Amino acid sequence: MDERIRDDFPILRRHEHGKPLVYLDSAATSMKPGAVIEAEADFYRKSYANVRRGVYELAAEATDLYEGARAKVASFIGARPDEVVFTRGTTEALNLAAWGLGETYVDPGDEVLVTEMEHHANLLPWQEMARRQGAHLRAAAVTQDGELDRDDLRRKLSPRTKVLALAHVSNVLGTVNPVAEVAAEAHRAGTRVVVDAAQSVPHLPVDVRELGADLVAFSGHKMLGPTGIGILWGRNDLLSELPPLLTGGEMVREVWLNWATWDSPPARFEGGTPPIAQAIGLGAAADYLRAIGMDEVRRHGEELTALALDGLLGRPYVTVYGPRDPALRGSLVSFSVAGIHPHDVATLLDQEGIAIRAGHHCAQPLHRRFGIPASCRASFYVYTTPDEVERFLAALDRVWEALR
Repeated sequence: MDERIRDDFPILRRHEHGKPLVYLDSAATSMKPGAVIEAEADFYRKSYANVRRGVYELAAEATDLYEGARAKVASFIGARPDEVVFTRGTTEALNLAAWGLGETYVDPGDEVLVTEMEHHANLLPWQEMARRQGAHLRAAAVTQDGELDRDDLRRKLSPRTKVLALAHVSNVLGTVNPVAEVAAEAHRAGTRVVVDAAQSVPHLPVDVRELGADLVAFSGHKMLGPTGIGILWGRNDLLSELPPLLTGGEMVREVWLNWATWDSPPARFEGGTPPIAQAIGLGAAADYLRAIGMDEVRRHGEELTALALDGLLGRPYVTVYGPRDPALRGSLVSFSVAGIHPHDVATLLDQEGIAIRAGHHCAQPLHRRFGIPASCRASFYVYTTPDEVERFLAALDRVWEALR
């Protein structure tokens, strides 16, 4: 990766506790390049108006920018613009998917299948949907190596399974699930497949057609874009069958006092004033990543993950979770330090200017599966350098010496 990329990220010039910031929490949220910051600011400075409502020139310009951002994101994932719904983030997108599929396809006694590695955002909406519909929620197991237990998934997949929801990349284990293969098996059973792609779209080349899922959700803020913007992708024919989660202005065709008709997707799912500036910022982020090339983004992430894995696995006081092969992982590594709470590890690393995540990472069932209450997580992105990974490993040794 070109070292000059770091110059595009103003926040990386910060120092923490007198030391240069080493930001290793990109799985939680990514930093923003100047191009994204300026795209959002320029909209407010030069083109701001509400979209889809006004007939005056400024409103038309704002609408063009907003819909242009949708087209950029659609192209980035190999989709059509009318298949891309703007939401507030992955969480809202998954709630929208659970609401729509529950209301349309799931009846009492049906089953919904998730996996043990899901982020709470891809578990709680299905819990609630199953409760509302009188369905049964089941979970496919994770192996001790941190991979999806495909045999267990096949045993639990049946004609009663109306929905399968799974992560493309685990936000704890880093595991890259074979979604295309799993989706093909699920479709043979007549099951709809929903994918949490929050950790994959920012880091891997993702073509939603090749992924084979019915609905795919991801966030803008994890792929260099603003907060408050996310995507639900779905085939237009499926989206046309789903009811909206939010109702209000601009998502209808006709409204009478006692009934209404919904607009076509994606507008039917975007009630009220949408996140206009955030969508424009996300479009700029898609442009930025496309200019780098997602194959190069993946290569860089794999190189950093391999370096971190090699260093962590070579330290006897560290336990690493997830696959050992960096080619089977996303750009993150979760680990524990023997006898030291993850929060203490993260606190001492912060004193060295190194930011990692510590906790259950919104995946409590997965941590229980491995018998731990929490873990440390280091995650990487386009602006992370090999030297920063080495600094992290050296600082971890000092933490061990200080607290063991």
